[in-house]
Amino acid sequence: MNTVTTAVAHPPFAAVKARRRPFLSFYTGLSIAMALVVFVGFAPTYYMKTVFGTPPLGNLYHVHGFLFTCWMLLLIAQPALVAAGRTALHRRVGVAGGLLAAGMVVAALAVSIDLGRRGASPPGVPPLVFLVVPLTTVVVFPVLIGAALWWRNNPETHKRLMLIGSMELITAGFGRWPVVGPLGPMAYFAATDLFVLALLVHDRATAGRFHRATLWGGLFLIASQPLRLMIGGTDTWQAFARWLIM
Repeated sequence: MNTVTTAVAHPPFAAVKARRRPFLSFYTGLSIAMALVVFVGFAPTYYMKTVFGTPPLGNLYHVHGFLFTCWMLLLIAQPALVAAGRTALHRRVGVAGGLLAAGMVVAALAVSIDLGRRGASPPGVPPLVFLVVPLTTVVVFPVLIGAALWWRNNPETHKRLMLIGSMELITAGFGRWPVVGPLGPMAYFAATDLFVLALLVHDRATAGRFHRATLWGGLFLIASQPLRLMIGGTDTWQAFARWLIM
C-alpha cells in the first residue's frame, strides 16, 4: 500500500507526460526571460548602441556578441522544437550547438583577458579581483553544458542542465542593469539565482519533488559564485591574473 501511494504522490519525472502539456511552455518561457535579461543589459553597448550613442566596439566584441546571441536564440528554439514534436531536428541543431558552445568559450576567454587589460570592473571591486568572475564562466559554462550533452539521451536531465549552464551567461546581463549593476557582483549572482529558484519551483509543481539535475547543477552554479570572489582576493590569484593580462 505504501509503495503504491508513494508512486502516485511522486511519479518519475519521465512519467509526467500525461500532465506535461500545460507545462510544456515553461522551458521556452524561461529561455525567453533569460534572453531578455541579456538584451536589456547589453542594449546600450551592443544591441541598440546606435540609439544610445555608445563608443564603437572592436571585432573581438562583435564576434563575442554574435556567438552569445546565437546561443540565446538557440536556447529558445530548442525547447520549442521539442514542444512541437520536432525531436529529430532538435538533435541535429544540438550538434551545431555543441560547436557553438566551444567557440563561445574561446571568445569568452579572449574577452575576459581584454577586459582585465582594460581594468574593467564594477565600482568598489579591484579589476584583478573582478577578473575571476568572467574567467570562471570559461569553466562553469562548459562543465554544465558538457554534462548536459553527456546526458543528452536523458531528456529530463539534459534540458535542466542546459538551462542552468546558460544561466551562467545572464549574470553579465544583470550586471549591466541600472538597478542591479551598482550593487556589485553578489547582486548579479542573486538575480541569476532567481532562475534556479524558478526551475526548482517548476520541478516541485510538475513532479512533487526536485530533479537531481536541478539540485546538483544549481548547487554547482550557486556555489561557484561566492567562491570565485574568495579566490579573486588571494595573493595566488592576483599573481596569476597579472601574468595572464601581461
